[in-house]
Amino acid sequence: MVPLTAFRLHKVLVFLTLLFTLSCSSGSRVGHSGELTVAAAADLTNAFEEIGQEFQSSTGTKVVFNFGSSGLLEKQIENGAPIDLFAAANVDYIKQREQKGLIIPDTKKVYARGRIILWTLKDSPIRIEKLADLTRPEVKRIAIANPEHAPYGMAARQALERAGLWDSVKSKLVYGENVRQTLQYAQTGNVEVAIVALSLSGQTDGHWILVPEELHNPLDQALGVIKGTKNEAGARAFADFIVGERGQTIMKKYGFTKPQ
Repeated sequence: MVPLTAFRLHKVLVFLTLLFTLSCSSGSRVGHSGELTVAAAADLTNAFEEIGQEFQSSTGTKVVFNFGSSGLLEKQIENGAPIDLFAAANVDYIKQREQKGLIIPDTKKVYARGRIILWTLKDSPIRIEKLADLTRPEVKRIAIANPEHAPYGMAARQALERAGLWDSVKSKLVYGENVRQTLQYAQTGNVEVAIVALSLSGQTDGHWILVPEELHNPLDQALGVIKGTKNEAGARAFADFIVGERGQTIMKKYGFTKPQ
């Protein structure tokens, strides 16, 4: 065996380093073209999981979701989280991100309008038919999403205030981090009633009734592609899919309507 001189050893190391670098960069490119990261409001969980599967079947691009309250997701984005697209539960969150230069302006789209409901367990001895029923003494705990950072919690607070019930029930309130966690509080029996998103009710075994829409500001929901994303083309394609015919059909299935 011919011994390696220092010069030949250096050439071998340079060659191996080059191979490693090319391999990593190639793998990175494949990862970005084959995967999309979407920060989405918690009320979208059921609808977007189905839309994501349809999108992957159509394009081959996998969508990875980070569901949570819009307010907490926006903080993650502002702190540099690697997000390609942000789908908020309130159009104001996207407008604010656009004003801060975090959204590609021409990608902003209003894609749905949500509704809030009163939700109780199907076998609950307490039958809730209207907001005023929340003041009854047997209703000891009511869950809403935290109105400080969750649009559905904001809508719940507005509805209670406009109905003149806020002062009567605020001592009963339990706050969920997001609307999905809020529903879980009621499903597990930790609260008697939850005010949550209609879109999450379809796959639950519960009793629910719509809260009158005039009692709160419209829950118009918007999305936008994050400026600086490494997968702008994929993010734009997914945004178009959501507002397109197939995406809107799925959204309607989960109780969303088109904004007026």
